Amino acid sequence: MDAAMVDRLATGEGWALLQSLPVYDESTALPLQERLRDAYDADLVAAAMAQSRLRAKAVDKFGDFAAGMLFTADGLEQATRLPLAARHAHRFASAEVREVYDLGCGIGADAMAFASLDLVVRAVDADPVTARIAAANLRHWPSARVTHARADEVRLPLGEASRHLGVWLDPARRVSGVADARGRTKRVFSLDAISPTWDEVRGFAADTPATGAKLSPSFPHAALPEGTEAQWSSWDGEVVECAIWWGPLASTPGRTAAVCSTAATHVVTEADAAPAFASPPLTTLAGLGDWLYEPDRAVIRAGLTPALTAAVDGAELGARVGYVTSPAAYAIPWAKRYRVVEAMPLSRKALSRWLRDRGHDRVTIKKRGVTLDPELLRRQLKMTGRGRGGSEATLVVTRVAGTQVVIVVEPA
Repeated sequence: MDAAMVDRLATGEGWALLQSLPVYDESTALPLQERLRDAYDADLVAAAMAQSRLRAKAVDKFGDFAAGMLFTADGLEQATRLPLAARHAHRFASAEVREVYDLGCGIGADAMAFASLDLVVRAVDADPVTARIAAANLRHWPSARVTHARADEVRLPLGEASRHLGVWLDPARRVSGVADARGRTKRVFSLDAISPTWDEVRGFAADTPATGAKLSPSFPHAALPEGTEAQWSSWDGEVVECAIWWGPLASTPGRTAAVCSTAATHVVTEADAAPAFASPPLTTLAGLGDWLYEPDRAVIRAGLTPALTAAVDGAELGARVGYVTSPAAYAIPWAKRYRVVEAMPLSRKALSRWLRDRGHDRVTIKKRGVTLDPELLRRQLKMTGRGRGGSEATLVVTRVAGTQVVIVVEPA
């Protein structure tokens, strides 16, 4: 889709067509498209149907807002989920920021959240089509303006004009024009390969204390600048970002994890983990308790599994494996709890016999800290998932004291 088509879809006949479409249904999309071509030109119909499909996908991230937005496939995939964008915006508002430069605004998800809190928004994107789409999505907020430019071309206010200024960066982490095996724009993971680069991001932070940056969950702990906060955020168990916060936006300097869902948000900090940072992992499988705990992945990414060790008065199974055992049952809102049924060193023959003797013919396999192909193990155990009247077992394959072990568990 080019900029001219974005303009057609955002106004007049194109917008009317787009708003008249029913909720997207793959089974009826083709006949609907053919009927629409009797009244509209083929290019406009194709673009509107593509938007309809993207809007249906976008409901998961944007809820009812999706029905009034425009998207690109990459833009939707990379866009901040609206509840998380609201968390970003509240950081700026709480720090008494009044104007935010959103550099690398994408389709405008974070900019929408900033504007909804009555902040003045200067949104910038290097891609002309994406900038047009962001402008369409921000049209309801007079205080928001979108510019097509690169971040390094932006001149920020100086002196008194910068007193209540904030900067939000969402560096591009994809290689334009290069697709992966599934046809999606190829991702980059090096801090030097993002655009603007990590050095440039830190340069903005040096000039504007109230700076935040949305980065990959793979952000290395060692790269965290002194005095800043790195918060790994998950949504319904999926880690979606690591945001770095400088100056007044760093509410808890150091590493934190935000475990988010529609029901609640729980924040875990280094202070929560401090009592157990030096706690040794299990030395033998005999030390395994009756319960096994698995922290949310954001907690693991943030290196804060010791917070779970402290919360349940337990021990991690192995260094950095992310599983914690305890003799007691605790309700931890940011961790899953399992009852331990059996534990043994990993032996495919012994495990197969144990499962068969207890009538299991299907398994769910969870692994961490080991190199193992779950599908291969399933075949070796002759647990093909066909379901011949038996039951299903949940296996946790991990390591204790350097030895691969399997723990049979039941979800609590």
